Amino acid sequence: MPLQRIRAPELEHDFVRDPALGYEPQGSYGYVRFLEHGFPNPLVRWHYHEEYELHLIVRTHGRVFVGDYIGHFEPGHLVLTGPRLPHNWISTDVAPEGVAVRDRVLQFSDAPLREAAGLIPEMQEVLPLLERARLGIEFFGMSQVTEARLERIKHSHGLRRFAEFMDLMGELSRCSDTRSLSTVRLQSFDDDASLAQISGIVDWVTEHSTEQFSMAEVCARVNMSESKFSRYFRRATGNTFTDFVNRLRINRACQLLMETDRYITNVCYDVGFNNVANFNRRFLQVKGMTPKQFRQQAGARFGSAA
Repeated sequence: MPLQRIRAPELEHDFVRDPALGYEPQGSYGYVRFLEHGFPNPLVRWHYHEEYELHLIVRTHGRVFVGDYIGHFEPGHLVLTGPRLPHNWISTDVAPEGVAVRDRVLQFSDAPLREAAGLIPEMQEVLPLLERARLGIEFFGMSQVTEARLERIKHSHGLRRFAEFMDLMGELSRCSDTRSLSTVRLQSFDDDASLAQISGIVDWVTEHSTEQFSMAEVCARVNMSESKFSRYFRRATGNTFTDFVNRLRINRACQLLMETDRYITNVCYDVGFNNVANFNRRFLQVKGMTPKQFRQQAGARFGSAA
């Protein structure tokens, strides 16, 4: 059965960011753009963009979709999404008249902040946060602090606004109560040479995750014993090698389940599993639901118009 595309996330371009939808008008802001909107609103859709987005829910409950993550949100839900990471929030408890303000949002681009960090050492504190945000970060216990900051950012301009923004980024960088929403990432450690080896293996495994290979074969590629490889790999990724490969395959399966109507059994084999029962068991462990349930729930990411 050939792959059939269903619906891909929409790329949001800057020229569609109409102030009538809640955006600050062009020319009224600098590096950091503030946005707030209610529900329903045309901005509530499965989409992505080139900017980072710090997203705070202030009213309603519902379901959140970030990459291949599906979860629930309530007031105080705070997430930072990275460039080109699809996302959407669908409220499920809204009266027919809707709500005037559901979301308070900051948008900012990647390159200027990284370039500034290269010149100003103090700004390098936020770089790990930016890397983690590429997969989505949910913050806990930060909603009140963030809402107060957003209010000050909304009513400030120029250097004052940027100072408030950097203070907020620093607070988020130091927050330890967080979780990643989409997949695993490398974490740096002192042994740069070994990290470079593991990083290369992660890239290779990511590219070949749908193929069959053993850890012994991978170890041979870097001339590393299995015991040393296992120790370094877990330290770098937070996962055992087997768990990492399974997560990659499950994430690829999520993409196929979300974007095609391919049979679940075929998806199992497409992503590198050779046993449907094992695929279903691993999927449940990683995503907290079966592949069928995931596909059904993922359909809601487009909203009621899907």
